[in-house]
Amino acid sequence: MTGAILAGGVIAPVLLMLGLERTSGSAAALLLNLEGVFTALLAWFVFHENVDRCIAVGFFFIAGGGVLLSWEGSPARGMPLGALLVAAACLGWAVDNNLTQRVSGSDPVQVAGIKGLAAGCVNLVLAGTMGWQPGLPLPVFAALTLGFLGYGVSLSLFVWSLRHLGTARTGAYFSVAPFFGAAMALLILAERPGSAFWMAAGMMGIGVWLHVTERHAHVHRHERLVHAHAHRHDEHHQHEHNEPWDGSEPHTHVHEHVPLAHSHPHYPDLHHRHRH
Repeated sequence: MTGAILAGGVIAPVLLMLGLERTSGSAAALLLNLEGVFTALLAWFVFHENVDRCIAVGFFFIAGGGVLLSWEGSPARGMPLGALLVAAACLGWAVDNNLTQRVSGSDPVQVAGIKGLAAGCVNLVLAGTMGWQPGLPLPVFAALTLGFLGYGVSLSLFVWSLRHLGTARTGAYFSVAPFFGAAMALLILAERPGSAFWMAAGMMGIGVWLHVTERHAHVHRHERLVHAHAHRHDEHHQHEHNEPWDGSEPHTHVHEHVPLAHSHPHYPDLHHRHRH
């Protein structure tokens, strides 16, 4: 979990703050869709998660929208520094997502608490070395509230999704979030984006839609597996209990999965990380 904390809890937030100082809020919000793209690329090519045609096409739409949004002006100007910093932050979070997926069977609240505590302490030390001093109570309380919702609650739900959907698809569904950020930038900051913004928004919208409408089903085999996580007694959890059980579900204990071959729609979740 150390690598996930360093990449997603320390490096990426710093890069995002630097990027936000150099680009518009609406552009940065849509650029954050690149987190899902980078997450999928790492999941497919590094961690060997399954990829279907629908997911791959959606990936190209999201990536194309990100490139279109980032390319300001003529090619001679290149990609602006702010966009590059936001993209680098997305890469850091993508590394974080793939590493966190390895521990997604644990309690999501516990995972979020450990990552938040470790990353928060490191960032406070970094801020102190840069001359930061605690401000008035109200701004500090506002920052704590934002962190609780934007990091604590969000990360807990994200880890839960990693367990049930897999890394690439969770990252794709999470890509819906920046559209809300772009809408807030338009409403609150009164920004007036150009035609490239709306073209990128349309491409990213198509990409996200392709991801969330994907259906994957085939005959697959489950090998013997022993682990512990919260579960109900569904088709994949038909096992005996060696300890007293009051019948409540979901419940958590060490249990064994026996070899099983069947077919049904599924995602690369905790029990479907098989080869294709």
